[in-house]
Amino acid sequence: MHCSRRSFLGQAAGLAAILALPKAAGAQTASKVLTIGSQSMRTLNPAIQPGNATGVPGTQIFAGLVQLDGAFAPVPYLAKSWEVSTDGMEYRFELVDNAVFHDGRPIKASDVVFSIETVKASHPLMSVTYGAILEGAKALDDRIVSIRVKKPFVGLFGLLTPALTPILPEHVYGGAGGPIQTNPANNAPVGSGPYKFVEWRQGEHVILDRHADYFRPEAPYFDRLVFKLIEDSLTKALSMEKGDIDYLPFSFLRVNDLKRLSENESLVVTNKGYEALGPVNYLELNLREAPFNDIRVRQAIAHAIDKEFISNTLHNGLSRPLDGPLHSGNAYFAGDALARYPFDLDKANQLLDEAGLARTSGDIRIQLTLDVPTFEPDSMQLVADYLKSQLRRVGIDVQIRKSTDLADWSSKVSQWDYQMTMNSTWNWSDPVVGVNRSFLSSNIKKQIWTNTEGYANPKVDELLAEAAIENDPARRKEMYAQFQKIVSEDLSFIWTNEGIYTTVYNKKLANVPASVFGALAPFDEIRLA
Repeated sequence: MHCSRRSFLGQAAGLAAILALPKAAGAQTASKVLTIGSQSMRTLNPAIQPGNATGVPGTQIFAGLVQLDGAFAPVPYLAKSWEVSTDGMEYRFELVDNAVFHDGRPIKASDVVFSIETVKASHPLMSVTYGAILEGAKALDDRIVSIRVKKPFVGLFGLLTPALTPILPEHVYGGAGGPIQTNPANNAPVGSGPYKFVEWRQGEHVILDRHADYFRPEAPYFDRLVFKLIEDSLTKALSMEKGDIDYLPFSFLRVNDLKRLSENESLVVTNKGYEALGPVNYLELNLREAPFNDIRVRQAIAHAIDKEFISNTLHNGLSRPLDGPLHSGNAYFAGDALARYPFDLDKANQLLDEAGLARTSGDIRIQLTLDVPTFEPDSMQLVADYLKSQLRRVGIDVQIRKSTDLADWSSKVSQWDYQMTMNSTWNWSDPVVGVNRSFLSSNIKKQIWTNTEGYANPKVDELLAEAAIENDPARRKEMYAQFQKIVSEDLSFIWTNEGIYTTVYNKKLANVPASVFGALAPFDEIRLA
């Protein structure tokens, strides 16, 4: 059913905002426009940057070989079919017919090979993952690509999705363009997804237009996507209420705002569609420096935190307490193996005394700085404020340093220029993708969402390397249980809670992505109800 832009947005403010877009961006006068709430990003290329800020627009620009449905099963995307060898060591994918990049050049198997090699070399998560499980990739002809693994790996299809292995045009991102991290095409990307790049204004918006030669017939439905880059949680909530935004994935709204929006008859608030992500939130400590290189200090901080209060009171029961690196919904979660540090201020004070951090005349043992990012305000800023008051009760004076945007925070953390920071990562569809990267000593890098804390334990390195290529599910689960026991004892992080992930959208929308990757999937089926 065709609807005008006015009837879809339902608010004059939203319509005015769209009409005000600069003509230089290729503004259309009678098109269907979907307005999406987003946040600032450092790149639009998911081949070099994980996460939702890059991933949501990036998976509209770039396609992948496959997608995962709501039951974690692979479904065709750029690959129309595949075969797996009887020994599980080789996967052969046949590409769809007549698929082209946004510049009109045909997509070839050699582009797929180039993309896999690029991601393996440059992606903060996938460099570790592909290094552990991948033997190599080869173009057998223009349409068929062969991927070989070191040992049968149950999670390969989850790696070949657009959010993790976007298919890049080699003629754009290879050769003369220079290193992929600094390639100018990252800021005006060329892909093969349902929408093509038009304009990116830092701090304002990203605009994508319909890819007329998209290989899925009659898709996508909308003529234009406008990603409004909004850092403030309250502004996002108000924009949804006013109709300035139609779709807000990864909403990261305050609990009170979520409650109010859920009572709005024109909106839908749901937590469906994040099953493959497994968000975990924690306090990250720079383990290279005193006092955090002393396990007693880390234990004291853990004992000073009442995680039940965080989940039940601060989060109104919407989150769950967290004591280790795996989300409770993860297939490898081993709650019984975890070392736990119950809320106990007396124990915390005792440990700090033993660590030699005596109280001064002002009742302060030490002053520390806590960096806070702009995303997930209820798990970052709200918990940070709580930690400030709690740690003051045991003589630790916390100075909170708020980041201006994602780039500001990630710059500090990636350069190890911090003492403590609130942080959040995803388990992703397999621990090899989302978990290993934070704990392998080989992944201590000056790059965000790697082992930035500087944790090193040879036994953990050994367990994670073995688990990555272990094909026996029971044995693999046992390895990850041992891993969880060790890191929870070591307190490489001080975990606080599982993430509160929700999507808010206008009820006039239909076919909003509901796969296990949520909005890290093409918007080629979204339409007006």
